[in-house]
Amino acid sequence: MVDISVLNIILTVIIAVLLFALIIGIHEFGHFITAKKFGVKVNEFALGMGPKIWSKQGKETMYSLRLIPIGGYCAMEGEDEDSDDERAINNKKWWKRAIIISAGAVMNILLGIVFMFIIQVQQPYYASTTVAYLVSDSTSMNAGIQVDDEIYSINGYRTLCATDMSFALSTAKDGVLDIVVKRNGEKLAFNDLQMEVVSYSDGVAVTNIDFKVYRVDKTVKTVITSTFSETLAFVRMIYSSFIMLFKGQVGFNELSGPVGMATAIGQVAEQGFAKNFLAGLNNIIYFMALITVNLGIFNLLPIPALDGGRLFFILVEAVRGKPISPEKEGIVHFIGFALLILLMIAVTIKDVWSLF
Repeated sequence: MVDISVLNIILTVIIAVLLFALIIGIHEFGHFITAKKFGVKVNEFALGMGPKIWSKQGKETMYSLRLIPIGGYCAMEGEDEDSDDERAINNKKWWKRAIIISAGAVMNILLGIVFMFIIQVQQPYYASTTVAYLVSDSTSMNAGIQVDDEIYSINGYRTLCATDMSFALSTAKDGVLDIVVKRNGEKLAFNDLQMEVVSYSDGVAVTNIDFKVYRVDKTVKTVITSTFSETLAFVRMIYSSFIMLFKGQVGFNELSGPVGMATAIGQVAEQGFAKNFLAGLNNIIYFMALITVNLGIFNLLPIPALDGGRLFFILVEAVRGKPISPEKEGIVHFIGFALLILLMIAVTIKDVWSLF
């Protein structure tokens, strides 16, 4: 008889690999479909990295599957070097190149919206940001917060939905909150509110609020609204995390690479599977929604070697009226790529070390 926990682990690995492949595939498909739309020659469209395990030559494009199921690429003519081919991407107008380069990230964000819709459409109701109940003699009640107050911000972070509130609370390590509410169209500030902080065995500290919020009934409108607001919360959360990283508020130990993400997927899946298979699957999909939006946002950052870095050079060209030397741009992207690889290696080593 096969252990159920073993089956769950196997299912988690299979589902995670397939969803990772979908995330990468949809990114490269964004580049591919827009390149084809604008008449750019695509030499190869590949899913996976490393040795080729299957390929088929189309009319002009080689379609291939490669051994390592992480990564992929859409190799366009003239992408990394000048080409005299009139269908090379380097010979297209700057705005067409900008659309092609940014299309991969846009597709990742759209996939995140689809994943989020799958999660939200299953929910019986949604959480609001409006206070419904205050614990008697609590910090919030004594400070003057009232039922029907809308939580406008926590520690300066605008709370547009319940996920925004959760993120703001997760960054309040000491449990001290500055809360701004909206009451009758007026903003009221309540500062230095000390909330309960619960520490778990894994070292994670969570700040708990001492009030409850109203629930929002499920309708077609609220399903759609919740889908977009929760996806937007991911986008804002990711940008805020990058800002915190650059400010030194987030340390190197809090970064994760593929190994760390795989570990996290296993953990959230295990928590869900402890209830039932659907709960485990939903936990994976929710986590993948965060990953695909993260990938889309990260790729749009103006970092050399990323899509955002290439997009930056295109926009500089549009302002200058002439392109930057391909040799100089290539050197910048090469250095950026080398630094990203070094960072990935360092993060992977840290993830593997933490496993043991």
